[in-house]
Amino acid sequence: MPRLFRRRSSILFFAFAFALLAYFATFFQNCSGGTGKADNDLREAYIGDQLCRSCHEQAYNDWLGSHHGLAMQEATAETVLGDFNDLAFTSNGVTSRFFKKDGKFYVNTEGPDGGFQDFEIKYTFGVFPLQQYLAPFPGGRLQCLLTAWDSKENKWFSLQPGERHAPDDWLHWTKGSMTWNTMCADCHSTYLEKNYDEASNTFDTQWRFIDVSCEACHGPGKKHMVYANSSAYKRGERVKGSYMYLTAGISSKEHVEECARCHARRGQISEVFNHSGELMDHYTPSTLAPGLYHPDGQILDEVYVYGSFLQSKMYRRNVRCSSCHNPHSLKLKAVGNALCGQCHVKEKYDTPEHHFHEQSTDGAACINCHMPGKYYMGNDFRRDHSFRIPRPDLSALYGTPNSCNGCHGDKTPEWAAEAVRKWYGPERPPHFSPALAAARSGDLAALPALMAMVGDTSQPEIVQATVVDILAEAPGPEADQKIITALQNGNPLIRYSAVNAMGRFSVENRLRYLAPLLRDSVRAVRTQAAYQLADIDEQLFQGEERKAFGQAKTEFEGVLKAQADFPTGQLMRGQYYHKMGRLEQAAQAYQEAIRQDPYLPQPYFNLANLYYTQGKGPQAKTAFEQLLRLDSSSVEAHYSLGLLLAEMQNLAEAEPHLGRAARLSNNPRYYYNWGLTLQNLNRPAAAENAFQQGLAIDANSEALLYALAVLYIQQQRTDLAGPVVSRLLELSPDNPDYLNLLRNMR
Repeated sequence: MPRLFRRRSSILFFAFAFALLAYFATFFQNCSGGTGKADNDLREAYIGDQLCRSCHEQAYNDWLGSHHGLAMQEATAETVLGDFNDLAFTSNGVTSRFFKKDGKFYVNTEGPDGGFQDFEIKYTFGVFPLQQYLAPFPGGRLQCLLTAWDSKENKWFSLQPGERHAPDDWLHWTKGSMTWNTMCADCHSTYLEKNYDEASNTFDTQWRFIDVSCEACHGPGKKHMVYANSSAYKRGERVKGSYMYLTAGISSKEHVEECARCHARRGQISEVFNHSGELMDHYTPSTLAPGLYHPDGQILDEVYVYGSFLQSKMYRRNVRCSSCHNPHSLKLKAVGNALCGQCHVKEKYDTPEHHFHEQSTDGAACINCHMPGKYYMGNDFRRDHSFRIPRPDLSALYGTPNSCNGCHGDKTPEWAAEAVRKWYGPERPPHFSPALAAARSGDLAALPALMAMVGDTSQPEIVQATVVDILAEAPGPEADQKIITALQNGNPLIRYSAVNAMGRFSVENRLRYLAPLLRDSVRAVRTQAAYQLADIDEQLFQGEERKAFGQAKTEFEGVLKAQADFPTGQLMRGQYYHKMGRLEQAAQAYQEAIRQDPYLPQPYFNLANLYYTQGKGPQAKTAFEQLLRLDSSSVEAHYSLGLLLAEMQNLAEAEPHLGRAARLSNNPRYYYNWGLTLQNLNRPAAAENAFQQGLAIDANSEALLYALAVLYIQQQRTDLAGPVVSRLLELSPDNPDYLNLLRNMR
């Protein structure tokens, strides 16, 4: 009798990127002043905007009243824009009442236990087009309301209309997704120390200045101020260490990365940002991942400009943020098409012969064609900064958006594509988006074109990194070689993606190719290399490599500490200890991830696998069932639970899970196990049907053919068994099991 494929004895790990859930990090930050815990000398090196003003009056005046300058303020009659005059607002079945008492601002709304309470508003967050409000909670937390003030329409509105979250949900306003310390503070204050204590689950978050002040971008100014008042400065002598960051003398790449620290979808990997090194010494930017970007790279979720700008020709031609934006006031440097006209010849582009629309209409505006956008946080319109040519032809193929149909919503993408062909001819300029969109939409024929992009310096580096992410799921010698080659790329994001993609490689190849990266110049790369090597015995490392491995692991554990207040950070910690066989610590981390976010599926899956390796079948069963209550369509959970139940001799309960996994996945192997279970339950007709469905997917699956032949022989249906056995012998003429089937049939 054929046997069920058992689970791999090694643990099934999912590649969880460090890009943390940053749903609401657009207008937030926190805490009181005081002595920081990270570096008192560095804290005191920040001198404040008033001292900067003494020499930089114009920059200060531009900054004053800007969104940076008003990023966060104490709640006062002057700073609060919302109507707190005993006004009620109902959204998602919850009625909140905004009122004042003793000169302070309050909201009565649903609290962490589901009951209604009064919460004092201590801080405002942002000004336009919306303002949010922060309430202090036990444990040093500041929580941001999901009800915000619309500064354009002067009304209350919900940031998540139509979404009611249970009080224990991470997305509830009293839980992690709206915790200022975790989600918002790093980008809305100057020199922030989060100071999260895991043992007590509390924060002692400190800032140097409450808002995004001069030194948030330019770095601590004490040495610069001393130098500016020194005789060396008067003599015109340059003194090392006395100059600021983000100045006119830096390269475009450095300039953009300084802004990207906050204007990017990214995860934090250092506890305090000290302006040292480069971006990926402190943060790991997201690539063009599904759920964040459309298949062709256009913005989908809230991704904060950087990832789209890196795709653009503008970035590759050394355009920087300050080319269009005043870096202090944040305002655009010119109005309308004149902004683009700084570089693009007006007579060539700002004419009906180019845009085919009447002058001075919406259709004639450069940004409406080349920078389409969408609303985030309810009323905040953000534009895509990839500056791409509209491609309605891709919309017709892959369902991606295009700016033509963004205006002409009553027309089809095919109509828009025909207009583009009529105006500009049948050929489109070369671009990565067709191959990327095809691959993201499941077209394997696009893989050769994608692989050709890796290492091609004419392609945006973030696109190359994204391609490497895709190749991690496309095993094969060519894909493997591309990943290995990418490990040596000069761009750290590409190297980082390649390190992640190495997770499926053998121990020998990981040791061979990743060990040198333990000494990489960029923290994100070397720490991720340590993570990917964590399951390898230290004795296998040679000489200095062993020392580098120990140092990188220690540094990676610092990354885990920086992310300990995130459920995904705890999940990564669990996976790290799980890889090393430290199962009790892994279980604790998975359980902490579940405590922080009981609706996150992945920790349940990992915990169930951990229990399985420990021989704790009942606990594993419970964890799988909890996962399936959260995600009833999880293929791996159904399949793993089905196999576990079969091993526990509970075939009747295993069968529906194996069947569900097979139907959801169209994986022939899953049909094989489902069919065997049905056969053992004495349901031969259903078993035959399962085997046949699997063979419809893979007609040459020897496992399915063998199981079907055995079923027919047991039923003495030799007329049906004969062709199946013959097919097996065609595939493997000398296989003794198949020859034995032939003898049994005769």
